[in-house]
Parts: sequence; structure tokens; C-alpha cells
Amino acid sequence: MEKDKESPSNDLDEETLFIVSQTFKALSEPTRIRILHLLFSGEHSVNDIAESLGLLQSTVSHQLRFLKNLRLVKFRREGTTVFYTCDDEHVMDILKQTIEHARH
Repeated sequence: MEKDKESPSNDLDEETLFIVSQTFKALSEPTRIRILHLLFSGEHSVNDIAESLGLLQSTVSHQLRFLKNLRLVKFRREGTTVFYTCDDEHVMDILKQTIEHARH
């Protein structure tokens, strides 16, 4: 039986499938969504994020590590302070569209 050449799954290798599933996993957790949503407005320190969202700094750091490993956020250090920004406009666009859809 010949596989359908139009099927999008033909083009998905294991690495691509893993990255896509991890991206959706990142966007399926409410705390990570809140953090990314806050980062829409620009760069924020870990302390700023924790204070703005009413979360523990350890919780924010844990979630940012997950997002950083997926390259959804990037960071820079200034002394002992770490600042985070969005690092993947494609995923941020998906998140923005999904938020708009939910509010519609």
C-alpha cells in the first residue's frame, strides 16, 4: 500500500516531532503561559517576573529554565541580576493568536 505523498507526517522526523511536542508542552502549562505573556511587554528580571505574577522566585526560575532549554526565551546577566526576553517570534505569535482566540 502506497503512502499518501500529501500527508504532512511524511516530512516529520523524530527530532521535529520531539521539538513540536515539547513546544506544545511548554504552552500547556499556565505558569509558563503567564511568564511568556508578561515577556510580550519586553525584558524582565526573574525578581520582576516573580513579583508581577505573585510567584516564588524558585518557581519562576524553574519555569524559565524549561523555556530557555526550548529556546523560547533568552537571558542576559547584569551583575547578579538575570533578565529574560522572548527568543522565538513564531511561538510567541502562536501564543498571541491563541490568547486572542480565547478572548474572542
